Amino acid sequence: MAQSGARRQAELLRRQGNKAYERQRFGAAIDLYTEAITLCPEVPEYYTNRALCYLKRNDWKRVEEDSSRAIELDRDSVKAYYMMGRALLERQDYDGAIKKLRKALDLGRVADPVGYMVEEIWHYFAKANDARWEEESSKRVCRLQELRETCVEALNQHHFLETFDRGAISEEVADAHSERLEHLNQVFNTALKDDIPADVPDYLCCKLTLDIFRDPVITPSGVTYERAVIIDHLHNVGKFDPVSRKRLEPDQLVPNLAIKEAVQAFLDEHGWAYKT
Repeated sequence: MAQSGARRQAELLRRQGNKAYERQRFGAAIDLYTEAITLCPEVPEYYTNRALCYLKRNDWKRVEEDSSRAIELDRDSVKAYYMMGRALLERQDYDGAIKKLRKALDLGRVADPVGYMVEEIWHYFAKANDARWEEESSKRVCRLQELRETCVEALNQHHFLETFDRGAISEEVADAHSERLEHLNQVFNTALKDDIPADVPDYLCCKLTLDIFRDPVITPSGVTYERAVIIDHLHNVGKFDPVSRKRLEPDQLVPNLAIKEAVQAFLDEHGWAYKT
C-alpha cells in the first residue's frame, strides 16, 4: 500500500516537473524529478526527464549519468540512448556516441518511423560520424604530409649525392630528379583523394527525397524508398506504390538491408561531408 502511495506521489511530481520543463524552469523541474526518483528509483522515465533538463543546461556529465541509469532500467529507451549519444559526442567520444545513437535510431525506427525524433537522432548520428571521419582524415593527412616530406628529403639527398659524384649538375640528372618529384606528388595527391567529399551514387538515394537513404525499405515491385517518406505517402496520399501504382500496404514494406549496408560502407569510406 505504501509502495503504491509512493508511486502516485512520484507520478504527481513527474507531472509537475513536466509543467516546469514546459515553462523552461529547468532547475525546478530537476528538483521535482529528483524527488520522484527518491520515491521510486526504478522508474527509467524519471531519469530521462531529468537528463533532458541537464541537456538543456549543457550539463553533459549529469546527462550521461542519468541516461546510463535509464538504460540499465530499460534497454529499449530511445530517449536514453539518444541523450547518452549526445553526451558522448560532446566529450568527443565519437565511437561511443555513434554506437549509442545507432541504437537509438534502430529503436526509434521501430517505435515511430515517421516521428520527429528519428530525424533529430539522425542529425546527431551524422554529426558524430562526420566528426569521427574528420578526426581520422586529419590524422591521415598529417601522416601523408610527413611521409611526403620524408620522401622529398630523401630524393633531394639522392640528387645531391648523384650530382656530387658526377662533379657537376647535368641536364640529364636534373630532369630525372624533377621527374621523380613529379611522380611522387602524383602518388600522394592520389592518396589524398580519399579525403575529398564524394558524390553519392544515385542508387543510394531515395527516388522521392533525392537524399541519401537513412532507413531504406523495398516494396513488392522492387522499388526502394525512405521508410518515413513512403509511410507518409501511404497514410496521406493513398495506399499505392508511387512508381508502379500498385496497391501497397505498410506491412508489405521490407527493410532493404543490402542498400542500408551499402550506404554505411559509402559513408565509412567517404565520410559524412558528402556532396548531394
